[in-house]
Amino acid sequence: MAAGSKPLRVDAARNRDKLLAAATHAFAEHGLDAPLEPIARAAGVSIGTLYAHFPTREAFYDAILPAQLAALEDITTRAWAEPDPWVGFVRFVEDLFAMQAENHSLNDALARRRPLSPVVVDACCQGFRHAERILTRAKAAGVLRLDFEPSDLGSLVTAMSQLIHESIDTSPDVWRRHLAFFLDGLKASTALA
Repeated sequence: MAAGSKPLRVDAARNRDKLLAAATHAFAEHGLDAPLEPIARAAGVSIGTLYAHFPTREAFYDAILPAQLAALEDITTRAWAEPDPWVGFVRFVEDLFAMQAENHSLNDALARRRPLSPVVVDACCQGFRHAERILTRAKAAGVLRLDFEPSDLGSLVTAMSQLIHESIDTSPDVWRRHLAFFLDGLKASTALA
């Protein structure tokens, strides 16, 4: 609810909560382009009620995605806790892409498949704010190619997001095999002299 707006009636608040739950499920299952009519039906409300609470798709994204993207912070924290820098880096990217494969809306958000509000873009950036530490630590330990830059991580995320998007319905785990190819190429021992 926006600052300065009136509190919702109990039934309106209940409808809003049902819409958020239905949209969270639909977007996770079908991506950010999931149709809105089935979301309204799943919530047991009319499409007019949906639009009264969420006038645009972006309003749904702003209400749902920042909390989901906070999981990136957890992924980074777990990776940083790994004592072995290579294992930490691998854990980071594996957990990141597993999260994207499980939740189509997060995959779409991280790949920026739809225009996103500054609120959601900021949540994406916040989630990656410590990823550079993981890269720096792995490079300093001599286990990650020295020429792998933070911007390369963005390219890897884009590539894997597209692979996940295209294969999730037919080969949901193919991303793991492709990630292994990428990781083999990112080991410091494979870098060109």
